[in-house]
Amino acid sequence: MRRVLIVVVLVVAAAVLGLWRSHGGVREGFNRIVNASGENSQGVSGDETRKTFELKPGARVEIQGINGRVDIQTSDTKTAEVFVRRTGDNPSSLRRREMIIEQTSEGILVRSKQNHVGLWDHLFGKDPKEEVTIKAPRQIALSFRGINGRVNTTDIDGSLEVRGVNGRLDFGQVNDFAEINGVNGDISVGLNKLGSRGVRVSGVNGGIEFKLANGVNADLNARGMNGNVRSDISDVTVDRSDFGSRYSARIGSGGSPIDISGINGNVRLTRGPSSAATSNDVKTEKKETAVNKSAQ
Repeated sequence: MRRVLIVVVLVVAAAVLGLWRSHGGVREGFNRIVNASGENSQGVSGDETRKTFELKPGARVEIQGINGRVDIQTSDTKTAEVFVRRTGDNPSSLRRREMIIEQTSEGILVRSKQNHVGLWDHLFGKDPKEEVTIKAPRQIALSFRGINGRVNTTDIDGSLEVRGVNGRLDFGQVNDFAEINGVNGDISVGLNKLGSRGVRVSGVNGGIEFKLANGVNADLNARGMNGNVRSDISDVTVDRSDFGSRYSARIGSGGSPIDISGINGNVRLTRGPSSAATSNDVKTEKKETAVNKSAQ
């Protein structure tokens, strides 16, 4: 029995010595846990990254694996400006993750990946917070995957894809098609000119608002709802099936599908603002009218 205890003690001592050598000491590890001395005494750490890219019309902007808020601001430009700000409790926190910002054959990719860290950092460390702001052309397609934070965008003249977001989504107007699934949070999205693929939304734990522009023609079908579907638009009526939680509605003359399933929340149809192009036409028309009046 005594020999067994001696062997156990030697094994434990070897393990502790290995941790001491490879991770800066067991005492430092415990200091990180209790926020005593060590790297936490240095206060909050952070870094910033800025990059600019030329984008062709219709380029694809992909954002993946971000632990924090994402903001996309669009305008009539040909360049994309990417700004990333990271903050952590200490330098060790920043080393846990790495930001990758690169141009691809389709557009640009902004993603964060987990780095290999020591045992103590793996067990007790904390990932940094990441905030991504992108100023981009309006003529882009957007893709979001694995975002742990709120996502905001202004209008885009392209499609939208969302998979796996833990946070509220607030999108401007979308054209062509939108596919959204696996979201833990409320969603607000504008729909302008839809293509044949329409809109597909599934697996959402939160309420959904569709802001429909004038002239949208679509057929809405919802099933598997733990909530209801209602319309705040006078000329759009929502019908509910007598069998289960199924809803349908014809928007305009019908056409593009809006398929909704597996929603834990309510769906609301509202009238969205005019598209950016329409707004610019109105502004131009008003300006020309004012010039003509002054000339008279």
